[in-house]
Amino acid sequence: MERPANRSFRLRGNRMTDGQEVAYNKYWQSFSLPADSKIIPDQVFPEAKSIVMEIGTGMGEATAEIARTFPEIGFFAVELHKPGLGSLLSKVAEYELKNVRLISEDARVLLEENFPDASLDGFHLYFPDPWPKVRHRKRRIVQDDFVSLIHKKLKPGGYIHIATDWVEYADWIKRKFDISKIFTGGEFERPTFRPISKFEGQGIRKGHKVTDLKYFKA
Repeated sequence: MERPANRSFRLRGNRMTDGQEVAYNKYWQSFSLPADSKIIPDQVFPEAKSIVMEIGTGMGEATAEIARTFPEIGFFAVELHKPGLGSLLSKVAEYELKNVRLISEDARVLLEENFPDASLDGFHLYFPDPWPKVRHRKRRIVQDDFVSLIHKKLKPGGYIHIATDWVEYADWIKRKFDISKIFTGGEFERPTFRPISKFEGQGIRKGHKVTDLKYFKA
């Protein structure tokens, strides 16, 4: 697959703290998967009751907490920000998690090239970049082709759970999924299992409204 012309993420600095660098160097080989070969989820997590991909794990605090809460679920953590990967790896080690594998790649490229169709039970997309300026909305990850792509990769009855603190983006997401007709669902109460990350907490203190949305493959 040709790499998307419009990236849905900002490439932030890759300068790591000492702790992040130590964790990255020590645990990357043990808990990561290469993005240059096919990935069969059921082979990576043969004992898992279900398998979820989180797109954009940030600093990894929510990812690690959810994985610790649900040890029976396998989690693919997809992130390109190296300090975030180091931070998540430190938590994976601290919590002694066995059900997380990290992948450093653009999620859309990864899904098209590496994952079989109908191979995942769910997606988590927490606080994707809202690209608030009108001229940048084409960079948002939730586009018509993204909706079709995750539908193709989900098993029957699979879901995507999205959280955003940008009201206009929440409305955008609702329109994209409603127009598609290949998903059912919509806004729902924040589930107790989704912890409030440092990033989300900052938004709440600024008065941002957080919207949780969940859609199921029709």
